[in-house]
Amino acid sequence: MNDLRIRPAAAADAGNVLAFWRVAAEGTSISDDEAGVTALLARDPESLLLAERDGLLVGSVIAGFDGWRCHLYRLAVHPDARRQGVARALLEAAEVRFLALGGRRGDAMVLQANARAQHAWRAAGYGPEEHWRRWTKPLA
Repeated sequence: MNDLRIRPAAAADAGNVLAFWRVAAEGTSISDDEAGVTALLARDPESLLLAERDGLLVGSVIAGFDGWRCHLYRLAVHPDARRQGVARALLEAAEVRFLALGGRRGDAMVLQANARAQHAWRAAGYGPEEHWRRWTKPLA
C-alpha cells in the first residue's frame, strides 16, 4: 500500500481520467467529458484526487467543497486494484482536504443499484440518509 501515490489531477490528466472512468466507474454523468473535467479543475484545482501505482492510474475521487458542504463523487478503483485499500486511501485524503478547508461532513453520490459501492462506502463509515432524495434538472 505504501507504493500508492495520491495527488490532485491537472488539466492534462483529463483525457486519461475519462478513459479510466470508462473502465473503473459505474454509470456516467452529464459532465463526463473534457470540458467538464477541465471546468472542475479550473474552479477547484485540488478537487479531483488521483491514486497512482507505478505511474498507472488506479483510483479517483472528486472531493468538492463549496464552502458549505463536502461532496464526494466518482470514487472509482480499477478492477485490478480493488480490495487493496485504494478507495480507503482516496477517502482519507479527501477527508483531510475537507477538514483543512473547514468542512464538517462529507456526503457521497452512490448509485442505488451499485451494491459493491454501497459496501465500500459503509466500510469507510458513510451511511445513507433515507429521508433525502436527489432532485436534478439538466441545464444544457
